[in-house]
Amino acid sequence: MSIGHLDRTLPARLTSNGYQLDPSEHRLGRLEAVPDAERGDRDALRARLARDGYLYLPGFFDRATIEGFRAYYFATLEDCGLIQPDSDPAEGLAASASDLDRARLRSLLFQQIVPGPQYEDLCRSPALVAFYEWFLGVGEVHLHRRKIIRHVGPGESGIGTATQAHYDLVYLREGTDRVLSSWIPLGDCPVERGPLIYLEGSHHRVLAEEAAGRLRRPVASMTADLPGLAEEYGSRWLVTDFAAGDLMVHSPYVIHASLDNQDPGGAFRLSTDIRYQAASEPLDTRWQNHWHDQDGL
Repeated sequence: MSIGHLDRTLPARLTSNGYQLDPSEHRLGRLEAVPDAERGDRDALRARLARDGYLYLPGFFDRATIEGFRAYYFATLEDCGLIQPDSDPAEGLAASASDLDRARLRSLLFQQIVPGPQYEDLCRSPALVAFYEWFLGVGEVHLHRRKIIRHVGPGESGIGTATQAHYDLVYLREGTDRVLSSWIPLGDCPVERGPLIYLEGSHHRVLAEEAAGRLRRPVASMTADLPGLAEEYGSRWLVTDFAAGDLMVHSPYVIHASLDNQDPGGAFRLSTDIRYQAASEPLDTRWQNHWHDQDGL
């Protein structure tokens, strides 16, 4: 089976939180990129988002910019033992977990990287801001201050390691539902490295069940059992190899999750997810503070 824009065969075993995905054609498919002919057509992009629940935009960012931020991130965390000594920080090669100073990691991540200017500049990239202003058709857009950045090491598995299946609105109920998420791989992210994946067409069912009041419940992920959820929905998980510079934009109603990192070279997956909306729309005030893993959201 070919995926994305690369003519290669999927790894024999894809897992998420230890659950193996069903590799059959009716349960696993390809994430489709926006064709070049549609990239500048706002009506076509809006129709595609409504139909698919996502926009996959390869090469949206300058590759060197993304790779530079990846190098900055791992260089900043180098002295807490996160990456292999004397390795290139841009590679993000994981050191032994026994060498990790977790207290130092948390301090550097939440006090230096998350509130720092390098991360803010990346998330407010002029190209990204201009895209959302154009796509939303508004004079001013708002970036939620709560911006999440994650690194996931190779070989980490079990419940809670990979992102469990969910849709974003359950975490953003106090604002508008016309909020869009951006998922940005910070470096190359082939399927072996554990990228985000999407449950095909799931936003249509979620929208219907939300309208009927059947999904209003406390904030929670849906499940770690991705193959079971695909069976329940009669749908496919859509996957691809991502490259540094790619951008995903998705609806707050589409169900997504991530794969386990099984990178044979021992590299971390690094990614960020951020949210834009029209500044004139209601805001979820809980998302206007810097992200912290103990902020309760």
